[in-house]
Amino acid sequence: MTKHKKTTGPGRKKRNTATASTGGPKTKLSQLEGLLRRKEGATVAQITTALDWQPHSVRGAISGSLKKKQGLTVTNQTTEDGRRVYRIA
Repeated sequence: MTKHKKTTGPGRKKRNTATASTGGPKTKLSQLEGLLRRKEGATVAQITTALDWQPHSVRGAISGSLKKKQGLTVTNQTTEDGRRVYRIA
């Protein structure tokens, strides 16, 4: 059995992912950042629904990836009904 290298020949097109735009953020962390950059911010419940994450994963991503690694300032505010809304300042 011989191994064949896959090449782009006349019958194959090479897919360029840099120019192929889907219109939105590609990674879940960039989607999380987009949710937190909104004027109204986002609650943990909204983020878990949008990203299909567990609540502890949302809180960990906010504190670890956004605050510590990227150096963003994430604030939170408790509303009258007791919900905590997170925003990027």
